[in-house]
Amino acid sequence: MTYLEQAINKGYATLSGEGTKQRITYVAVNHTERFADPEEQVRAEYWAELIFRCGYEPARIGIEVTVPDRTPKDAADLVVFTDDARMRPFAVLECKRDGVTDAEFAQAVEQACGNGTWAKFRAVYVGVIAGQTRRFLDFTERYGVLEREANIIADMPRQYGKPEEWRFRKGTSEDIQPVSKESLIATINKCHKTLWGGGRLSPPMAFGELCKLLFVKIQDEKTPRKNGEPYEFQIKTHEPSRQLAERIKGIYDIAKKKDPLVFTDTIRIDDDTLRTLVSHMESVSFNKTDLDTKGVAFEQFMDGFFKGNFGQYFTPREIIAFAVEMMNPKSDELVIDPACGSGGFLLYALDHVRRAATDYHVPGTNEHYNHWHEFAQRNLYGIEINDEIARVAKMNMILHDDGHSNIAGEDALDRLERMRERTGNNGFSDGRFDLILTNPPFGSQINLTERPYLPDFYLGNQEDAKGKRRPRKNQKTEILFIERVWEFLKPGTGRAAVVLPDGILTNSSLQYVRDFMLERFKLLAVVSLPQTAFAHFGAGVKASVVFLRRRAADEKPSDNEAIFMAAPEKIGYDATGRKCENQLPEVVKQYGEFCRNPEPFFV
Repeated sequence: MTYLEQAINKGYATLSGEGTKQRITYVAVNHTERFADPEEQVRAEYWAELIFRCGYEPARIGIEVTVPDRTPKDAADLVVFTDDARMRPFAVLECKRDGVTDAEFAQAVEQACGNGTWAKFRAVYVGVIAGQTRRFLDFTERYGVLEREANIIADMPRQYGKPEEWRFRKGTSEDIQPVSKESLIATINKCHKTLWGGGRLSPPMAFGELCKLLFVKIQDEKTPRKNGEPYEFQIKTHEPSRQLAERIKGIYDIAKKKDPLVFTDTIRIDDDTLRTLVSHMESVSFNKTDLDTKGVAFEQFMDGFFKGNFGQYFTPREIIAFAVEMMNPKSDELVIDPACGSGGFLLYALDHVRRAATDYHVPGTNEHYNHWHEFAQRNLYGIEINDEIARVAKMNMILHDDGHSNIAGEDALDRLERMRERTGNNGFSDGRFDLILTNPPFGSQINLTERPYLPDFYLGNQEDAKGKRRPRKNQKTEILFIERVWEFLKPGTGRAAVVLPDGILTNSSLQYVRDFMLERFKLLAVVSLPQTAFAHFGAGVKASVVFLRRRAADEKPSDNEAIFMAAPEKIGYDATGRKCENQLPEVVKQYGEFCRNPEPFFV
């Protein structure tokens, strides 16, 4: 139950009306406001928090209090008084809607300080509340009216007492708490806006710095501490920004040494910005928030951020979920995505195994946890050529409770022995994987002058007029990825779901690629995707999901091999960009029927 719900149950406040006309009445001071206003909702919730968490009497909390003799006239959103007559201010507080810009928040701080330090209305403490982003300042005699940093305190004092050194302590009523999907999305969005700063950092750099802070926050939550001990990732009373930044960076450096595969560079955020980011995140428990909430929140945030130029790194979740369901990964199978982007295919494979764990073990038991957690740590592999996006994939896996240790920021087409040397991971070997789920990059060319590994590929060569194979000058990336998929799979049993442009399947000039595929793979299914499937990410390519099994060394193609084919018309978004029906789950059912009775099939 929220603090406001408690206040309404106690009769301290009442709600009347509905929708945009709903109003709230603060009974003790007989004041009514329009509750539909987002800013009013923040004020109402914090007003109730002052009562139930901080211990102040409702009759001593003024609402919309006019500051006497102030020019121009101004009214404080909330004022905690020390007397029943509401004449002597103890704290002056401004409330803003959640998600205001940093500039708007800074302006609110100045407004609150102006009101709270006014000669005829002098308060001891001043605060600004914008959802979970808060700032409180100490204006006791030791600080002047212009101070804005040395007087920052961790939290609003309780019952007219002194400020606590820390607000958030493990195992207490002030422990950090899990949050809803909406709150988590709002928190991540606020952090990104602060980092991006209207152009201070490029969007990829801003996102990379956000991932570093998420990494620090999660590591701090995982650090063993006794009940009552404070968390480190929070604002401490009377601590300058420089000292806070040193503490956060110290956690980062320790975590970086323990887990060097995630980040190698330093945090590149100035001290004041870092304080703002901590204020956004300090009250949220990422570890306690359930996996589904974290997954959807992070995915939706990326979905909104990485479009256009960055859309190449992401695959619509409907297609990812479909490919995973079709392939039905098991907990003992080795899975790799050699073009993993943000890690979508790997995460959905992990989630699939996690759900399946309930079929074998009782949820909450060690056996249930180990069933999917060992799969995450040992059986999931990813390769991503873009270092920043590889970090996003690792961070995505960490948010889902691990599975990041086998993600490499490498060129998946490079020689595997070089990849093993650079990463120190012998897992990236040919003929090793049970399942590949991937959407390789389309359209770019691998040039012989830039990539000397091109002749290593069969498809990187061609026959000359004398029938002798010689290196091509260039080859499309998606064609080389087909061969790399074949190399990674176990002979005879290894399966793959690969998103490919339709040109691979239809262009007469690429018959040699199709011949390569049919000779080395058994074609299980081809599902043609509508033109709009990737439009949401700024791409209009026509593509299909091709399902394959690597043939055994002595296995020859047969003329009567049954192939499942389907062409759903609705997936994710329609031509106008609106969300539409997803027909892929029905295709999965039909494929199940095909597998039970493998006759040539077309939907």
